[in-house]
Amino acid sequence: MWEFHLREIKDLESLGRQFDIKVDAQEDVSILAEPVKAGKLNIPNSLVVHPMEGCDSDSQGGPGELTFRRYKRFASGGAGLIWFEAAAVVPEARANPRQLWINENSKDGFAELVKTTKRAAVESMGKDHKPVLVLQLTHSGRYSKPEGVLCPIAAQCNPYLYDPGISDDSTIVSDDYLDKLQDSFVEAAKLAFEVGFDAVDIKSCHGYLINELLASYNRQGKYGGSFENRTRFLLEVVGKIHNNLGNEAVVTTRLGVYDGIQYPYGWGVDESEYSKPDLTEPKKLIKLLQQRGINLINITLANPYYNPYISRPYNNQSDDGHEEHEHPLIGVNRFVTLTGEIQKSFPDIAIIGTGYSWLRTLFANVAAAKKTNGHITMAGMGRMAIAYPDFAKDIISNGKMNPEKVCVCCGACTQIMRNGGTTGCVVRDKEIYGTIFEKCQNKLTD
Repeated sequence: MWEFHLREIKDLESLGRQFDIKVDAQEDVSILAEPVKAGKLNIPNSLVVHPMEGCDSDSQGGPGELTFRRYKRFASGGAGLIWFEAAAVVPEARANPRQLWINENSKDGFAELVKTTKRAAVESMGKDHKPVLVLQLTHSGRYSKPEGVLCPIAAQCNPYLYDPGISDDSTIVSDDYLDKLQDSFVEAAKLAFEVGFDAVDIKSCHGYLINELLASYNRQGKYGGSFENRTRFLLEVVGKIHNNLGNEAVVTTRLGVYDGIQYPYGWGVDESEYSKPDLTEPKKLIKLLQQRGINLINITLANPYYNPYISRPYNNQSDDGHEEHEHPLIGVNRFVTLTGEIQKSFPDIAIIGTGYSWLRTLFANVAAAKKTNGHITMAGMGRMAIAYPDFAKDIISNGKMNPEKVCVCCGACTQIMRNGGTTGCVVRDKEIYGTIFEKCQNKLTD
């Protein structure tokens, strides 16, 4: 376990020297209050709530009571962009029975969620504060579990993921299925815009189906092998949305740019040493996305099921069996370095940085420095937003974050989900989620 002792910028600088790395930070965080323009989107400030699944939908895939509660809290918290969590585009794509699923039967619930979110933002921040709302559209791929039992729909067999449910070709998705699935993404996008979302995200990260297709070097057929084939699904979905809904329909992606899995099963990795990122192909893909009108991209890394220490640097080993492989500051530095490299390569795209939660209150100082230096356009928080939904309001109003509200990176919010419960902060929102966490733990020991 890595103890956390950072309180001031000088502490961060001292720790960085121990590992021969420098994570920039600055005292003045006012730059994070600056608005951002990304194509037709006018975002009131530079702070983002990342998509974090709550596993609390109703039986039709629509938002449940706790879903409404979470997004009201996020909206009241003042972030300029609220990136709504993954919503499946077909029922078999759900990662659990309570994952959101946007469809004809659930669209009214989504419409009400959008209205509630916008209303909460105005009530808290004033009538001129209009956060941009993005809905993440997903297919869970090898992690699909729509009825609570693993029903994988994988892009390829991957020996490094040790998934007993994917041991032969019977679970590998066909080209015909992928062809039809493109239309399901288009239909889901159509519904999202109808109910009031400002943009849709074609989720391409964290080991889910589209992310796995990007690394399907050994797959046969038109969705595997060459770079053109491996990126075909994502690019064609973007094109079909624009062809069907018009170029005014804003499409973005949360894009994993480094899987941290051995080649030829990992995307964005050095072929001879998988621990070294290689952004050659991710940058090539981003250029193609830019040519198709995408001007907002949310950057992330790795696979939380396989190497969570990369995707969400944390202090404590949780109960999911994963052990720390590196100091969390090394993980934070990897995030900011790779994101900065992408932003420098694509200065006309609004790049959103992530991976900051472990820094606690120093998130604001590091994010401000990265924006000042041109390494990001916006900065987002996932776990931190669950623990501290009004982090943006405090940064903008007070110029700092409250150490009594921050996420402590204990991993319990993820563990609730792994144990079959609804996701929330056990530490800062204990009245609701402490009880849920205990019930889930008790079920495992009964």
